[in-house]
Amino acid sequence: MATTTVTAVRPLVLYDINVPYADIPEEVTKRTKYPDYLPTFDKVWYDPLPYFPYEDPALRVKDKTKPNLLGAGVKLQDIQPKLGSIVHGVQLNQLSDAGKDELALLIAERKVLAFPDQDLIDAGPARQEEFMKYFGKLEYQPVSGTVRGHPGFHIIHRDGNKDEIENFFQQKTTSCLWHQDVSFEKQPPGYVMLGLLQGPEVGGDTVFAATDDAYGRLSPTFTALLDNLKTVHTSAKMAAHTRLAGKLVRKDPIDTIHPLVRIHPVTGKKCIFVSGEFITHIVGMKDPESKLLLEFLVQHMVTCHDIQARVRWQPRTIVMFDNRSTIHSASMDYSDHENGAKARHIFRLCAMTEIPIVVS
Repeated sequence: MATTTVTAVRPLVLYDINVPYADIPEEVTKRTKYPDYLPTFDKVWYDPLPYFPYEDPALRVKDKTKPNLLGAGVKLQDIQPKLGSIVHGVQLNQLSDAGKDELALLIAERKVLAFPDQDLIDAGPARQEEFMKYFGKLEYQPVSGTVRGHPGFHIIHRDGNKDEIENFFQQKTTSCLWHQDVSFEKQPPGYVMLGLLQGPEVGGDTVFAATDDAYGRLSPTFTALLDNLKTVHTSAKMAAHTRLAGKLVRKDPIDTIHPLVRIHPVTGKKCIFVSGEFITHIVGMKDPESKLLLEFLVQHMVTCHDIQARVRWQPRTIVMFDNRSTIHSASMDYSDHENGAKARHIFRLCAMTEIPIVVS
């Protein structure tokens, strides 16, 4: 009679299957199109960021037609009616300050913008950081790889990684990790840039859901409850998991209390502020109550496909999105059992903005 050997200890899976937590192997480095953007793990320590005053550049726009951004030859191609647009005919690195203000307003209005074939992709890390600093203070990643000398970069990279991916899916049913970027910060990012350096011909899409439209689908009785709740966001789980794997942590974990519903400073709309990755509990609720409510809200946004938009990456594409009014996840659908993942290499820059505005 055949017997099955069962081990009590399962190997540790990656916290995020789309992100490397160690140096890239030499054979992968040799075939990478942008080796200067491969993740580095220098032992640098970052102290907690103090409060900083913030004015949203979108609020400076007087002419809502956005003449400095949407000039002659510019075309907007909507991804979905209410969410997401592809912008043709704009080079981000050529925008004036007035054009950047209007860009911030368009991001607030459309939530997700994709800019194909951007020269800014090849302008280098310093120019990319300088561009994003216009929209807020850059966030320094606590655990993931960065570009050497440019700590604002968060590097997303997969190429091969067959064993890691197989181990991950032996324990997980999905690679999707719906979240708002680094929501544990006291002043979380409002504007986020993703830049595609290298990607598969098909797959690796990023999916976004609108948190303001998700709020609008709920009953007044239910939203009256949500409006007064607060949640604890933490980086402790991410830091502990990284240390358990023997990898680098650059910041002490932080816990921050945020409203469960926040007011968008530009649109004035109420947005559900839930990150499946970073929230521990709802303040004042017992664990089963908190878990039930948070799981409902995440599933509400994940299953409402009519408030979602899917970005299909094209070469040299830059995506900018509003981290306050969206939740998102990457799709790990670009791997196979023989070779592992096809190359997917993206950089992220997060501009931190205001302290989340509570419902008055």
